Amino acid sequence: MSGNTADRDRQRNAQLQDIYIHTSQQPWLQFSPGIEFKVLRATQETGHWTVMFKCAKGSSFARHEHLGAGEYYLISGKLEIRGGVEKGGITAFPGDYGYEPNSIIHDQTEFPEESVLYFTNQGPIRFIDDNDNTLMVLDWQGILKMEAQARSALGAR
Repeated sequence: MSGNTADRDRQRNAQLQDIYIHTSQQPWLQFSPGIEFKVLRATQETGHWTVMFKCAKGSSFARHEHLGAGEYYLISGKLEIRGGVEKGGITAFPGDYGYEPNSIIHDQTEFPEESVLYFTNQGPIRFIDDNDNTLMVLDWQGILKMEAQARSALGAR
């Protein structure tokens, strides 16, 4: 690489910033009963947010609708969506990848054993009751707020 190219690349790259997170050194933070999380990235530019979840055996995510497509990769454990494969849903095992399209509703997302998953969403998630009433909308700002509150609570101990 010539000196000119290296200088040009260095100048261009100085305007950008890579993100590196040593996830093993980050604490697990309280997300909801039985579920902890680590924020990897949340961005206002696209509304995209990425987290890791650690889910205790028997924990679950409440009924929700994706207002942006989501993707997950199950690192360990077992994940059952809509009751799992035995009830017509999906059962994911370590190494499995899933894509959740915009507007899909998940009535049941359960963890029959302790599980860790990588999850990224391309917009908000709307938590809803059985009549489709909105209980809460979780977006990139909400994820960052939850992280700040959980870190504060962790520091207060």
